[in-house]
Amino acid sequence: MEIKLKLLKHEKPFVVIETGDFYNHKSHFVEEKINIKKDKKDIITTTNLIGDGVVIVDSHMNFSTPQIIKYKIKGESIIMNFICCNNMEFDIEDVRSEKYSRENTHNILYTSDFNATFKMPADEEINYLTIILSPNFYSRLINEDWNLHQKFSKNISQKKSGYLTPRYAPFTSAIQWVIHEIKNCQYEGAIKKMYIETKIKELLILQLDTLIKKPQTKTIVSTQDYHKLLEAKEILDNNFTNAPTLSELSRLISLNEFKLKKGFKACFEITIKSYVTKLRMEYAKELFKNDAVNVGEVAYKCGYKDLSHFSSVFKIFYGFTPISFKKIIMSVKLHLFFYLEFFDFISIIELI
Repeated sequence: MEIKLKLLKHEKPFVVIETGDFYNHKSHFVEEKINIKKDKKDIITTTNLIGDGVVIVDSHMNFSTPQIIKYKIKGESIIMNFICCNNMEFDIEDVRSEKYSRENTHNILYTSDFNATFKMPADEEINYLTIILSPNFYSRLINEDWNLHQKFSKNISQKKSGYLTPRYAPFTSAIQWVIHEIKNCQYEGAIKKMYIETKIKELLILQLDTLIKKPQTKTIVSTQDYHKLLEAKEILDNNFTNAPTLSELSRLISLNEFKLKKGFKACFEITIKSYVTKLRMEYAKELFKNDAVNVGEVAYKCGYKDLSHFSSVFKIFYGFTPISFKKIIMSVKLHLFFYLEFFDFISIIELI
């Protein structure tokens, strides 16, 4: 595979990667860092992990004016794409796709020769993680079971470029956590190779589980029941820290428990229990922005009497323990403080 990224206005690519198409169990990952800064405003930072049959590109960009990037991959590749930003416009040759990126979404693409144009807006944080696999490497990941995705497999066999699904799907908390683990891998040499390859496979499993739709029996909800279900949702929205039980909620809206459970899932694509958990976890995340609050207080305010239960639910939902999450927020705030202090210092120097 040969990978090139180039700003349209520049002749020389800022990323050039060449690697073999066949997996080699003896080879190790080579890490390459690229940092380009211009006038303190235009920034391109990419961290590339390069192995035989696999390349991971972690890109962060910011531009003061709109920019166009040409992205080319010579040869066949399967691309696991993770977009962490909005408003990036892209056009991929011979591939029908969404026009603009949506934050925290993912998809899988096969292409025989990737040729794309990315339009980067001004003053936007651009961030995406791309895992580029040769068909040989991908075949090993799925244990040569091409029946996992028959239509996608057919496209690969016919060298027909296309996505696994028409639309990008939202990240799950599990996907976010594995991306975090890949980006923050501290291992070296053979252990790093083993770790990264394991995480790529884990990430692929999570993608396939999210993207491949399972056949479902459709539940039909009457108009009258639908309005009662909207009422139930509103009750939960207003009382999620002390949510009513299923039987209590059933009585409040005058709808039997069976219709309530089935109808809620059919209308809102989430179970009642998961919806209450989602509201509580989002509230917990907001509470943790206050440095003075501790984990016990957050658990209590979110409706959990058992701290260990709250911690377990939080980790499943976000991929971090509450204590780790709080440390991450404090670290981000600290780095932001020093960043602002540094630029205040630079401003003072420029005024002298």
